[in-house]
Amino acid sequence: MRLIPRRRRVVSLLAIVSAAALAALLELPRALADEHFEATPPWLQRHVGDGDGQISEIVLQRARALYMQKVVEGSAKHPCYFAMDATRPSVAGSGGVARRFYIICEHDMSFRAISSGYGNGRRLPGANFANGQRCAKNFSNAEGSKLTTGGGYVTAETRTSFKGYYRTRGKSVPLVRAFVQFEGEGDTANARERAIGGHSAVLLRGLCLRKRPDSPYANEKGYVPYGRLLNYSSGRSNGCTSWTPEDSELIVDMIKEQPTTVYIYPESRDIEAVAKALKSRQKPSSAGLYWNARCLREIGAPKFWPKEKLEPIIARYRKARPRPPPRPLPICRSG
Repeated sequence: MRLIPRRRRVVSLLAIVSAAALAALLELPRALADEHFEATPPWLQRHVGDGDGQISEIVLQRARALYMQKVVEGSAKHPCYFAMDATRPSVAGSGGVARRFYIICEHDMSFRAISSGYGNGRRLPGANFANGQRCAKNFSNAEGSKLTTGGGYVTAETRTSFKGYYRTRGKSVPLVRAFVQFEGEGDTANARERAIGGHSAVLLRGLCLRKRPDSPYANEKGYVPYGRLLNYSSGRSNGCTSWTPEDSELIVDMIKEQPTTVYIYPESRDIEAVAKALKSRQKPSSAGLYWNARCLREIGAPKFWPKEKLEPIIARYRKARPRPPPRPLPICRSG
């Protein structure tokens, strides 16, 4: 399945509007754009559902609406767009990794579902907003919360950083991880401040320094960090969207020169509506609300922690327990 076209004009972005229709859209106020946004095409409708590898109706509807809005505004230029359903579990019913992040390319009728992590949260004195390994209960846009914030984003610049070396198959390999910065609005407006974006779900543990003056990453004394590679593709992140190394490479290459949209469900309004329905002993689905049924049984009820409430709690914790100065990495004992 080919997901990345070489060169496509913006007018082919969704294969749902003609060039004339798109040109007309560019002259309309933003509020009128939805009038020209047709229903989900039949080929894409076949991927709609609540099973693994499918996308729930409301997630797709909002992802498409966000994408068209940003196309009209001129901030989305890639013919594909992304969506994520953070209400879904990290493990599928078959025991494998669940697929809850979606790459949708309507111009060539391609759809792909992949795995993705969500924010793990924290457990602080007086405020437990930690998430379990399988299902997310807590969401927030507070800086320092390490939680996912649902809503609309646009991909911005991509930055790469060297994390260190690790050994695989008897060879030393550098881990250079790409990070795609997201920019948002509303609840997601502080995405850049929080360093929220997308990246590969890998990191290095147990770092130590090893002499390697020939490395382009060596410090002034000729040392480079070495560690053990940890792949947490089926786990949690610090609030970012995380992918497998293979999927991350694909996505980063896709949006290298053409930004696009990322819609993450649920938003704060969804979380509050579901919580309110459950409190009144009403089944969310009967109220026209969506939450993954498996995870809802596990978490009981979701909760959104607005930054106005949570950031003061985090600030007090940081003041009471300031971080110690960073320790220099030790020299590796062997190798």
